[in-house]
Amino acid sequence: MSQATKRKHVVKEVLGDFVTPAENQQIVKVIGSRGNNLHETVTARGETFLVSMPTKFRKNIWIKRGDYVIVDPIEEGEKVKAEISAILYKDHIQHLQKLQLWPEGFQEEPSSQEKTDREQEKGDEREEKDEEEGSGSEDDDSDLFVNTNRSNYHYSESEEEESEDEDEEDEGERTENSP
Repeated sequence: MSQATKRKHVVKEVLGDFVTPAENQQIVKVIGSRGNNLHETVTARGETFLVSMPTKFRKNIWIKRGDYVIVDPIEEGEKVKAEISAILYKDHIQHLQKLQLWPEGFQEEPSSQEKTDREQEKGDEREEKDEEEGSGSEDDDSDLFVNTNRSNYHYSESEEEESEDEDEEDEGERTENSP
């Protein structure tokens, strides 16, 4: 089987199949990558441990911090206590919530749909405020992307400094032009 065919089947399996955890499996949240196909996870009860990614997922499926996975426990593991058996995406999570198989410890976090609804409501409120304020909202930079890797510098020039500079320039012109 070629690499492309293998990748196609693995991706189809991960995205298409709605899996439910077996008795010995559990749902955990990825909180970081430790390299070498190891990921640090936390359970719904707050326990943290390392899990390994099986070879069929390597270089085919990517997981990041905040993703949820179903893991199989490894009995002989001291540091690495489980192996990833399934990766859960938004549709999988909603399916598990409907079946009431989602852990209560992860229930507190609002779903991504709820987050987008709240953001849309906030955006609608901002638009209403902007309409009420009129054209003064053109200088509002609150919706611009902020790079958190850079220090924020605020440059402000007061109107007094500008007017003093203009007055000095006007006086200089008068003395040069006067006979």
